[in-house]
Amino acid sequence: MNREGKLSGNSEPLKGEELGPDFWANARLVEPKEPRSVHLKLDPDVFEFFKSQGKGHLTRMQEVLKAYVRAHSHS
Repeated sequence: MNREGKLSGNSEPLKGEELGPDFWANARLVEPKEPRSVHLKLDPDVFEFFKSQGKGHLTRMQEVLKAYVRAHSHS
């Protein structure tokens, strides 16, 4: 960005690799899942541990839970 606040350089996106017909023949549409809102009681020390790491503590808790699910899934 230059002093006037305008972008400098080429504004065109970089061209990626071409995806051939084999890729598209096996492609499938996966609809995103809506997150579910839940009420969760945590031990104070667990909550304070995540909260003490700053903004994004709820997202970090979710990532830990996702990792646990992946580690314990038998698929």
